[in-house]
Amino acid sequence: MNLFRSPGRTLANIVLFNLTVVVIATIAYMGAGWSFGDAFYMVLLTVYTVGYGEVRPIDTNYLHLVTVFLMIFGCTGMILFTGALIQFLTITQIRQILGSSRMQSEIEKLKDHVIIVGFGRIGYMLARELKAAGRNFLILEMSEARAAEIRESGYLCLVGDGTHEDVLKHAGIDRARTLACVLPNDAANVFITLSARALNPKIEIIARGEVPSTENKLKQAGADKVVLPAYIGAERIAELILYPEAAQELRSSQEMQALEHSLHGIGLEMDVVIVPERGAYSGLTLGEIERRAGGKFFIVQVNRQSGETVSSADAALVIGGGDGLVIVGRSVAAAREMLG
Repeated sequence: MNLFRSPGRTLANIVLFNLTVVVIATIAYMGAGWSFGDAFYMVLLTVYTVGYGEVRPIDTNYLHLVTVFLMIFGCTGMILFTGALIQFLTITQIRQILGSSRMQSEIEKLKDHVIIVGFGRIGYMLARELKAAGRNFLILEMSEARAAEIRESGYLCLVGDGTHEDVLKHAGIDRARTLACVLPNDAANVFITLSARALNPKIEIIARGEVPSTENKLKQAGADKVVLPAYIGAERIAELILYPEAAQELRSSQEMQALEHSLHGIGLEMDVVIVPERGAYSGLTLGEIERRAGGKFFIVQVNRQSGETVSSADAALVIGGGDGLVIVGRSVAAAREMLG
């Protein structure tokens, strides 16, 4: 029967059965003229087999039948409840032990993996993308409740505070390839970056920053790359306002998405970068900008501020402030920093 396949469901059904017996018996005693207090007390004495004595005389056939009914079903229900409760607790403990052992075994097998610290909105999206790409990763999360949800989603999770070195060691920081620190707390991200860099000087650290002023602190702490979600979001909105057609084509076209996926496969990124007015690179030629970039990126299309689109642009083309450059390179973030 399905009733007995789940210890939790079995326990819940037995509790419901016992409550039903208690309610029916209490109402039955009250039907004989007893008060609610006397009736409920008599039911508890009988169900738990305490046997202190009868609250009132059981001197009628009706009361005899009610008491016999209560002894049979009430006592049986309590026996079943005790057994189901022991079964539930035992199985729960066994599952925790086996689950912890299995998780520890999986963590020990990890090598060249990614450690994600924090499972908020960014952590969730990052885990989803890494899973789709087939990369091994481990999530560090402080909340036990959220960790349970993470495991239910099929992700490997370790409960602990990423600011503690012991937790990072437990996560295999010495064997990991990348640490993604995406907590919404800049101070915690800086501290974790410092600890991770000390534990593994070779690991790649990508850290999240909430405010631009934190970027330098994170890099000084040892972060290789810093991501500013609010700043990136503002840039995306600016692209949609200034160059809606180019941005829409770059983000929505299936051909462009396929191209971007292929570029990611060889370690390249593609994006639109806006040249600031009166910036250091405003007024330079396309060739001069690429020369100064030193091979970090190259420009594949220029979207003029006037609305004109220049594809396969000549190296002598002069780039003006406000122009949008579609670039391909190893690091779009580095290109944004350079051109900005």
